[in-house]
Amino acid sequence: MTNAPQTADFADIARLVAASRQQAVQAVNTLLVDLYWQIGESISRRIAAAEWGDGVVDELARYLARTQPGLRGFTRANLFRMRQLYEAYAGNELVAPLVRQIPWTHHLIILSQGKRPEEREFYVRLTARERWSKRELERQFKAALFERTVLHPLKASPLAMQTHPDVASIFKDSYVVEFLGLPASHAEADLHQSLLARLKDFLIELGRDFCFVGSEYPLQVGGRDFALDLLFFHRGLNSLVAIELKVGRFEPEYLGKLNFYLEALDRDVKKPHERPAIGVLLCASKDDEVVEYALSRSTSPSLIAEYQTQLPDKALLRAKLHEFYLQNTQSDAAADSSE
Repeated sequence: MTNAPQTADFADIARLVAASRQQAVQAVNTLLVDLYWQIGESISRRIAAAEWGDGVVDELARYLARTQPGLRGFTRANLFRMRQLYEAYAGNELVAPLVRQIPWTHHLIILSQGKRPEEREFYVRLTARERWSKRELERQFKAALFERTVLHPLKASPLAMQTHPDVASIFKDSYVVEFLGLPASHAEADLHQSLLARLKDFLIELGRDFCFVGSEYPLQVGGRDFALDLLFFHRGLNSLVAIELKVGRFEPEYLGKLNFYLEALDRDVKKPHERPAIGVLLCASKDDEVVEYALSRSTSPSLIAEYQTQLPDKALLRAKLHEFYLQNTQSDAAADSSE
């Protein structure tokens, strides 16, 4: 008599099916984007060599529609997008290999909303690394992630940069948590509980390699008990990440407590193969000069970041970014003329 199948057995098979389907979708996407790249390259080179005029693309679209009945995605507009895809990344040997890892729909968002080559490269790299959904990629554009990253670089202690060289590419100077729906005036407990309630969204905002360890994580030092607001682990850095929440502006004395928690984590919680813990003070606001002074002599790998409960004014940030690039261009020109 055979044993009746168990639900767990069915679940294992279902996971195999789901994984196989995902691999098939990824393989199809890779082939599709590779095809679009090759078509874009062919169109671009022929137009550049004056073999074709722009009007030939219309003829090509009509020819494909006539000779390949039922073929979709090869309209005049899409053919020009394929050309744009190739021309946007063809000269960048570091980014071009990542292009095939990203779905075509994501490329359309990046090409249409990315205004500068460096902005498009920024989002290609992060989309490939974070594996954002289409919805999350659109959210990051709305949150002006590129503008915020350029205009407000990460504020980290020298030790954080030494012990974790990749820290600047993993952490942000500000985190947008508009999905919490918090009012302008809120308590630390409200922020804490809201982050736990929307933990999946917060993990996406933090980054793909962050893993949640615990809330109000207990630390015992001597005869006293302490509780760390949030504890995470970052797989890429191979280190614990302690996050302390502050609903007001950053104050220098906050670093003392964070350093204490990091010491306790390294002595009593960190495993032998892990690297030193990193501390993050997540505050409602901060004065960059105060932060710089406070971090310059910090003896722990720590950083200061803001959280924003609403999407930023993207138009204002774009204007500031334009001014930033203009000033840099003028400075470079002045330096060249003085040589």
